[in-house]
Amino acid sequence: MTAVTGGPDGDTQVLRAAPGAARADVPVPAPGAEVLGPQLGSGYVDPPALVRRGDGQILQLTPIVHAILGAIDGNRTYDEIAAEVSRTVGRTLSADHVRALVEQRLRPAGLVLGADGSEPELRRASPLLALRPRFVVSSPALTRRITAPFAWLFHPAVVVPVTVAFAVVAFWVLFQKGLASAAYQAFRQPGLLLAVFLITVVSAGFHEFGHAAALRRGGGTPGAMGAGLYLIWPAFYTEVSDSYRLSRAARVRVDLGGLYFNAIVALAMFGAWEAVRWDGLLLVIAAQILQMIRQLPPLVRFDGYHLLADVTGVPDLFHRIGPTLRSFFPHRWRHPESRALRPWVRAVVALWVLLVVPLLLVSMVVTVIALPRIMATTASSVSLQAHRFGTLAGHGDIAGATVKALAILALLIPAGGVVFMLVRAGRGYGLRIWRRTSGRPLQRAVAVLVGVAMLGGLAYAWWPHGNYRPIQPWERGTITDALPAAMSSGLQPGRTASATTVWAGDGGALPTADHPVVAVVMTPKTGNGPTWVFPFNKPAPAGPGGNQAMAVVTRNGGVVYNVAFALVWVTSDVSLNRNEAYAFASCTGCRAVAIAFQVVLLVGDVHVVAPQNIAAAVGYHCVACVTQALATQLVVSVDSLSPQAKAALLALWAKISALSTQLGHLTFAQIQAELATFEREILAIVKPAALAPAATATPTAGASSSPAPSASESPSSVPTQSASPESSASASASASPSDSSSPSTSPSPSASQTP
Repeated sequence: MTAVTGGPDGDTQVLRAAPGAARADVPVPAPGAEVLGPQLGSGYVDPPALVRRGDGQILQLTPIVHAILGAIDGNRTYDEIAAEVSRTVGRTLSADHVRALVEQRLRPAGLVLGADGSEPELRRASPLLALRPRFVVSSPALTRRITAPFAWLFHPAVVVPVTVAFAVVAFWVLFQKGLASAAYQAFRQPGLLLAVFLITVVSAGFHEFGHAAALRRGGGTPGAMGAGLYLIWPAFYTEVSDSYRLSRAARVRVDLGGLYFNAIVALAMFGAWEAVRWDGLLLVIAAQILQMIRQLPPLVRFDGYHLLADVTGVPDLFHRIGPTLRSFFPHRWRHPESRALRPWVRAVVALWVLLVVPLLLVSMVVTVIALPRIMATTASSVSLQAHRFGTLAGHGDIAGATVKALAILALLIPAGGVVFMLVRAGRGYGLRIWRRTSGRPLQRAVAVLVGVAMLGGLAYAWWPHGNYRPIQPWERGTITDALPAAMSSGLQPGRTASATTVWAGDGGALPTADHPVVAVVMTPKTGNGPTWVFPFNKPAPAGPGGNQAMAVVTRNGGVVYNVAFALVWVTSDVSLNRNEAYAFASCTGCRAVAIAFQVVLLVGDVHVVAPQNIAAAVGYHCVACVTQALATQLVVSVDSLSPQAKAALLALWAKISALSTQLGHLTFAQIQAELATFEREILAIVKPAALAPAATATPTAGASSSPAPSASESPSSVPTQSASPESSASASASASPSDSSSPSTSPSPSASQTP
């Protein structure tokens, strides 16, 4: 939404120049210039007068300059204009005074033609926190035509029941029905998820209809509608600067019109859900609520910002940041600039400035420092989504591939937006300072030194020193974590730093870069290691040929992921390989996730095959905690592998190993699906015939089964999977189905939790 508060009292005055040749002593108004009058409900002690340029931009003028513009009709000379304005404002002005104000104020603003009759070059204001770039989708005439039928929705008899119904539906969705089934259904059906996405995008455009329709309801005329990039996200906009002509209450209605139309979309989706009972549609209602919440904070130019501007009567709050900050100095307390606003408005604007300025500065600094992590995380996530896109497209899943393509786009837009915003801010402020220091060599030299220092700081923050790495799930993500490694103490994962070590006092020379010495150096892990507080013994480490992932968290609010992937070649007579995943938690609001994936290739004659696949997820004295364990084991017998098959297998395993570093970005169900896909791809390489009998199992909470040792003279492929789903009560499960000949199973006790 593009809107600025304020409005005139009475009808607007369109300035039209009389035909004829331009004369040096007769100023001519620019085409389309309108005198709007004083601002209604202004927060200023002396309300400014408003005019609209031919390009639609609203400008504020002092009362005298506003009166001069109103007296310019293309016929009056400067002497006649001076006489008319003197009579109107009650102050005596000379023709020279009028000429000076026309040359200094009106012509540079694009409100009066040049002395030679040429039209002025109109330059629109381009603040940093504005919608740039922007693209017009509908012309003003088309906008007025398509939004007119919606104005009746703002009748009080409609607004009240719609608002009440929306409040009831929102409460039911968020606090009674919930969104778990909706999310499950949407992600299981990519076509439905794509439909939810498209409806959400359309509803964002419908949000702009609300602003335009509210303006029509108040008697205003909306302008163009379009889309652009705001900060780092794409956004729609509607030109509603004509709200200047409306009262304060009507302007507030325009500000809230978009949120009101979000509520209408939510009610429409609830009606559709009642008809078809697709829980995925409830995600659209949740999206509308989240969009409304995002629009309300008055920090940047969202609806909440315009609402605050209209309530206080200050058209552009960001233009008051400088005067407000200067007013905090004692010698500026009685300065006219500091007292331009009414007392209560001055207090509200001061609180807004004290909140917004530090927040924007900290956000900018953290964004600049964290940009390497952002870019690395984006590249990693895009690579992962691109792999899934290729897999889905290769299987002909058009809906799923489209969802992944949109996911890639959603990842690229924020990263590109951050770069665009930083480049635009640097270029804009650089050019502004360069112009302001023109003809002032000392000030320009200082500005150049400051600029060089800032570029040096950027080079230091962005120079590769272990900072170009994806964000991991175990990281805290605090402000201090964003600082460069040299500004933090101690060794940290992924960072280059130094630490004090102790060497044996044998009198030998210390190692150097030219003469290194092999040594063991103990480095601290992030945070304190978990303390074993569980009422059972800690599982033994993995033995030869074994694979184990164990995640233990005892710190409140902690998140621990542990992933272990292994590819094992068995050439002996016996295969007793163990694959284990353990997730243990004893804390409040914490999460422990363990993923173990093992592929066992039985080469030649292996007479005894008794693989073990174990998963356990245990919460002990846990409150609002989640434990998840997944153990997947694939056992395949092969006579031999061709060089091509070995190369393909090693290439696939490299891809699997790369995925193991990115599992923190996936849900538990997605991890299971990815591992199942890799199982099929491995079988397709090493033993295509094993694809047909491959089996899967659905784990059941509270029970555990594992294959008993058995012998097989001709073992076949044995895919086994053991999983422990989320556990916030007593739950653990493991299952190991096998399609080998004559398998047998025996029950084993399940782990439990003592609350």
